Amino acid sequence: MTSEAPAASSWYGRRRAAIAWCVYDWANSSYPTVIVTFVFAAYFTRGVAESPEIGTGQWGAALSISGLVLALLAPILGAIADQGGGRKPWIAGFTIIAVAAALGLWWIEPDPRFILPALLLVAIGNAAFEFGHVFYNAMLPEMAPTSHLGRLSGWAGGLGYAGGLACLGCCLVFFVMPEVPLFGLDKDAAEEVRATGPFVGLWFAVFAIPLFLFTREERRPFQPVTAVRAGLASLWDTLKSLPHHGQTGRFLIARMFYTDGLNTLFAFGGIYAAGTFGMSFQDILIFGILLNVTAGLGAVAFAWFDDLVGAKATILVSVAALTGLGGAILLIDSQLWFYVLGCAIGVFIGPAQTASRSFMARISPAHLRAEFFGLYALSGKATAFVGPALVGWVTVWADSQRAGMATILIFFVVGFWLLWPIRDPQERDAAAAPPD
Repeated sequence: MTSEAPAASSWYGRRRAAIAWCVYDWANSSYPTVIVTFVFAAYFTRGVAESPEIGTGQWGAALSISGLVLALLAPILGAIADQGGGRKPWIAGFTIIAVAAALGLWWIEPDPRFILPALLLVAIGNAAFEFGHVFYNAMLPEMAPTSHLGRLSGWAGGLGYAGGLACLGCCLVFFVMPEVPLFGLDKDAAEEVRATGPFVGLWFAVFAIPLFLFTREERRPFQPVTAVRAGLASLWDTLKSLPHHGQTGRFLIARMFYTDGLNTLFAFGGIYAAGTFGMSFQDILIFGILLNVTAGLGAVAFAWFDDLVGAKATILVSVAALTGLGGAILLIDSQLWFYVLGCAIGVFIGPAQTASRSFMARISPAHLRAEFFGLYALSGKATAFVGPALVGWVTVWADSQRAGMATILIFFVVGFWLLWPIRDPQERDAAAAPPD
């Protein structure tokens, strides 16, 4: 495999670029944490929609549509980007769109008349955030030598969790929680919550700047018409040849399963906590914050394990732990143990995600990285509806939340089984190296 990564000897001389790349994760994680998961999601369902139940369905539909758009277009745009021009212009374009969508949320008043504008802004912003991440991930192999990809991916992931929580904390402390919010915002008009949109936009924009100032990439001429034709042809050739690239194809399918399990766990974790353990919204918010903290710590802690033992081994350990801990949390009735096991689960969520990124960086051809990370994004979204649908159906059929949540374990087991036979690039390199 050809690599554009810097040589190990020059790695420490390029730390500024690597740090700038990691800081972008700190920047963009503010969007899913504050807007998609916590503050604005709750505001929409409780303050804008006609009812929390209807609002939850509408919110889920908007995110599903944005995910479908990502799944369909990410491989295409990635293939086009690989024809020249670099990845940073694409990241810049999608960052601007996400920031603009976040700023636009200021005008969403607590009235059902604003349902459609709110959903459009969130769907557009979420899609832009996800698209930007495709090209951001594709830059990873150029930021560090192969021996450091796991560390850099883990550090960026940990910084991302920290950035999302830091932005959430600022929103809660300065706007949502005080009796008199910053700038004297009018709580009767929900301005203290609406202000979190522009705050996220500014956070995203400011902390994205280092990526564009301090990272360098090889730029080739970009002819739009030629690039579209060549990109589509390249993608078609790649899709046709995937059956002959068993390792890559199998990894993408394996990731599709265990990522579906992770996404479903995030989507239904709060619902399960409220329904089975009677946890309040405040309790669930605290639990969500703790989960993000432990996920970030896990991503950082396992970063060295990724480089020393291999990304595949890191994913397998993480998925096995998620399966075991997930099974245990379905058997307990204590809220305290729910917190303990839930935080333990968080430790393995982070490395499962960051090691997947470093694994893809190692196996993707240098001249097709954006295209392959587009397929990587596709594998994370193609079956995103299956997990939630299965949990919902089994819960209703068995009249048991525990039974419904148990189906998530199936996705982890299948993902583990599909990943097991794949040889990690680090294993192949070690096998090919002459004995000492």
